[in-house]
Amino acid sequence: LLGRCSLRPLLHMPSLAIQDVVSTTRSERVSSHTHIQGLGLNEDGTAKPQAQGLVGQCAGREAAGIMVELIRSKKMAGRAVLFVGPPGSGKTALALAIAKELGTRVPFCLMVGSEVYSTEVKKTEVLMENFRRAIGLRIKENKEVYEGEVTELTPEETENPLGGYGKTISHVVITLKTVKGSKSLRLDPNIYDSLQKEKVQVGDVIYIEATSGAVKRVGRSDAYAQEVDLEAEEYVPLPKGDVHKKKELVQDVTLHDLDVANARPQGGQDVMAMMSSMLKPKKTEITEKLRQEINKVVNKYIDQGVAELVPGVLFIDEVHMLDLECFTYLNRALESTLAPIVIFATNRGRCKIKGADVLSPHGIPADLLDRLLIIKTVPYNVSEIMGIVKTRAATENLKLEEDALTELAEIGRRTSLRYVVQMLTPASILCRTYGRETISRADVQECDSLFTDAKASARHLHEHSHEYICQ
Repeated sequence: LLGRCSLRPLLHMPSLAIQDVVSTTRSERVSSHTHIQGLGLNEDGTAKPQAQGLVGQCAGREAAGIMVELIRSKKMAGRAVLFVGPPGSGKTALALAIAKELGTRVPFCLMVGSEVYSTEVKKTEVLMENFRRAIGLRIKENKEVYEGEVTELTPEETENPLGGYGKTISHVVITLKTVKGSKSLRLDPNIYDSLQKEKVQVGDVIYIEATSGAVKRVGRSDAYAQEVDLEAEEYVPLPKGDVHKKKELVQDVTLHDLDVANARPQGGQDVMAMMSSMLKPKKTEITEKLRQEINKVVNKYIDQGVAELVPGVLFIDEVHMLDLECFTYLNRALESTLAPIVIFATNRGRCKIKGADVLSPHGIPADLLDRLLIIKTVPYNVSEIMGIVKTRAATENLKLEEDALTELAEIGRRTSLRYVVQMLTPASILCRTYGRETISRADVQECDSLFTDAKASARHLHEHSHEYICQ
């Protein structure tokens, strides 16, 4: 009887659903240049044979390293560099490696020459927008702030002055704690609205600007780091010093951000204003007059020491796609006082300039070529192709046998580097189809027999041209 009484509550317990926890690790799509982490240079500026995702191209990487030093020292604003080399020789990879070396604080804007041909805005407007995106402005401002961990947050209510039964928030009492001490503040109800928007609660580290009353939630205090939280929370240490302090706030913006912020009309909040803003074209040109006014304000801030100009990098790939009008505009834009470092890249030899019946090296006018420092890239040899394929396989979490790696390198020498890199994923699918984890030489050969590279396709078209429609 005692046994039945003790088991009865267990028999009537509700069943618990147990589910597997899905990993919250962020997974990103592997792109063509995901493996590029930097230029791979020694401290003396010489290139390592294989480092930070780059293989070979030692002369080009060393020249790019000198460029990075010029950019960091801010002695290269308004100048331009041209990467020249055959397709698949690493021109875009070098440009992205330069961006990695410069870090996130230096603006890096990437565009393709064909982007200028838009039906909504002029070609020169597209170029100027990207020029302005590549110029940063670091604004430094000293502000009086109250900073600390929230230990008390108590809104105090009062009778509604308009009458009725409701009550309104008259003020809010908040207590902030730092390592040095704590302070209680009596805040305006408008600041309480900002606290609610930031979702501030006890245990959060915040700062409040003394003049404007703006509230910024920095994160959760690390004293609460042991508590179970389903959401990814950023834990920060308890602030040092006094609660009331002077703090230097640094904000990084680009000139294009300032252009857009001042060009956007501030419409009303009614239905007609919303409908009119929706019916407007999404892409509008920013006038030159507005940019000149913004430049005046920027120069004023720089003279006062409030802001610092950060010339970034504008990378224009396939520059031969630009026409004569664009090249003429680039000549003038490079002479401007507010100009970034411009990197061009092309795989063309001697060809006609787009929009003109003039032959020129790389499809670029001679007067613009005179302004450029030219860095050439050379085709990869078999050992370098093998190193690149091995790096790409590691990036895509693929296992390769040595025979398969050798076979891929030989196919790359016969065809192109891009072709063998594209073969990696189909070969891995074939490998898994046969129930194996490691890609073998047979998988690579079967994949090569199923697909055709560009050179083989061109030969086939030449030999069997009578079978195709040609006009």
